[in-house]
Amino acid sequence: MRQRRLAWLGFVLAALQAPVSAWLVADESWLFSLCVALMVAIVIIADDAARRRPANATGD
Repeated sequence: MRQRRLAWLGFVLAALQAPVSAWLVADESWLFSLCVALMVAIVIIADDAARRRPANATGD
């Protein structure tokens, strides 16, 4: 549970850093932060779905 909270904290920090970076920097490097935040969120959501699935369920 603690790792999940840290993962969500990482997502929130990366998601908040993107608009701040876009405001401060003239180039498009803020897009990388946004992509990383989205990847972290997808991994967290997929992990949540896998944890809620019964152990003997198939992936069909």
